[in-house]
Amino acid sequence: MDVAELNTVNMAEVLIYAYELGDMINESAEVSDYLYWKQRVAENPEIAEWVRKLEAKKELFEETQRFGHFHPNYHVAKEEVEAVEVQMEQFEEVRRFKKAEKALDDLLHEMSETIAYSVSDSIKVPGNDPLPKGGCGSGGKCSCG
Repeated sequence: MDVAELNTVNMAEVLIYAYELGDMINESAEVSDYLYWKQRVAENPEIAEWVRKLEAKKELFEETQRFGHFHPNYHVAKEEVEAVEVQMEQFEEVRRFKKAEKALDDLLHEMSETIAYSVSDSIKVPGNDPLPKGGCGSGGKCSCG
C-alpha cells in the first residue's frame, strides 16, 4: 500500500469518526434542550412580535453604525435595541433558550478544543467569548511568551 492509499484510508476513518461524533452530539442533552426551547420560542406569538420589533430596531441601529458615535441618533438607536432585548428577557422561553444556546456553544467549543489540542497544543481555537481568556487574544493557547 503506498502513502496515498494509506492517507485515503485514514481520511475515510477520520470522516467516519467525525460523523459518529456528530451523531453523539446531536443525541446529547444539550442539543435536546436547545431544540426544545428554540421550538417554544418559535411557537409563542408574543415573542414573535418582540423579535420583529428587535429586528426593526437593529436595522435602524445598523444604519447609524456607518458613522458610529458621530451619527446624531447612534446612542438613541443603541438604547432602543437594548430596551427591546430587556423586554424579551421577561419571557421564560427566551431566558431558557439563551441558557441552552450557551450550554450547546460551550459543548461545541470544548469539543473543538479537544480535537485541536490533540493535534497540537499551539493550535488556536476561536470562541464566541467577547473577552477571550489567555493566549494572544485569539482564544487559543499562546506560544509566543
